[in-house]
Amino acid sequence: MSIGKRIHRSMSLLLACWMAPLAAAAQEATIAQPATVAQQISQRLSFVRSFSSADDVREPLHPVLDRTIDIIAGPKDFVPRIDALRSPAGLTTDSNDRVFIADSGAKAVHTFDFVHSKYNLLEKGGDRLRIPIALAVDGQDNLYVVDDSSRTILVYDSAGKFRRSLGRLSGGESYFESPAAIAIDVTTGRVYVCDSHRHMVIIMDDHGRVMSTVGKRGGGDRTGEFRLPSQVVVNGGEVFVLDAGNTRIQILDTAGHFLRTINLAYADHRTGLAVDKQGNAYVSDPVLNQIQVFSREGRRLATFDPSAAGAANFSHPSAMWITAGDCLYVVDSQSNRVSLFQIRWENAKQCR
Repeated sequence: MSIGKRIHRSMSLLLACWMAPLAAAAQEATIAQPATVAQQISQRLSFVRSFSSADDVREPLHPVLDRTIDIIAGPKDFVPRIDALRSPAGLTTDSNDRVFIADSGAKAVHTFDFVHSKYNLLEKGGDRLRIPIALAVDGQDNLYVVDDSSRTILVYDSAGKFRRSLGRLSGGESYFESPAAIAIDVTTGRVYVCDSHRHMVIIMDDHGRVMSTVGKRGGGDRTGEFRLPSQVVVNGGEVFVLDAGNTRIQILDTAGHFLRTINLAYADHRTGLAVDKQGNAYVSDPVLNQIQVFSREGRRLATFDPSAAGAANFSHPSAMWITAGDCLYVVDSQSNRVSLFQIRWENAKQCR
């Protein structure tokens, strides 16, 4: 071997030895980055409370007074409670921090007001509300309730008085085939409804007039097409749709035009969807008992277990809701309760 070739080979070996540690360090940094972000997300999440009945919001009676009432009146006969969660299916909040929970098992909508220690049942004793499964609140705190029995949307004002229904046609028929989820753009008043078995998202005005539809009958897997859409959230001028049958989230603009996709490993009709003020999407997995967090661009930021975040014995997370102040409510479908978590972004409002 010539002297020139020996020198060239030696230099190549030296260069390789010098570059290898740098490449390994770069690779290690790339691998560690998602873990660092995930750790930041986890550190920003803290457990606040769990609740499942009126007892969790009302001021408790003094134990001596409670016992005195029991002695005077006699022990109560057991009757099924209507002020306790049985099968919570959807939830939302209003501007006064009241928590509304659609309970298909109790055939009721529960209202929890922790600010004023009050509890209420929407339309108690009425026959209009039968199987509520999803909720949304508009800019005037009117409550929109998706009723699975009538396949319509019932609208109540902030005092709980019934105002109108959306989707009801003449003869008692419904425009919707199987409404599964609802969201409202508080800026424009537009109403977005996932009609699951029609494989469409229906866009309506606040009086129920259909403005446009996204998707097609029979479903599809192209952009702007759905298979069994089951959740919808409006956030920051964008509409997030859980396209469960295609195991993805499709993000649209408020007019219904496709923007981008977040691909998921798994989704079904029990999977919940929520979006925080940073535009991160939270997806619950009731099978693996975990919640995954994705960035706006679809990168998985974190995976966490609600039990590990402080909610003892929490399992099977399903429906979720995140307030404007980044308070995360999660339905525990195993024990029929709701847990509240604080997402601690900068200047976050204290969750109560």
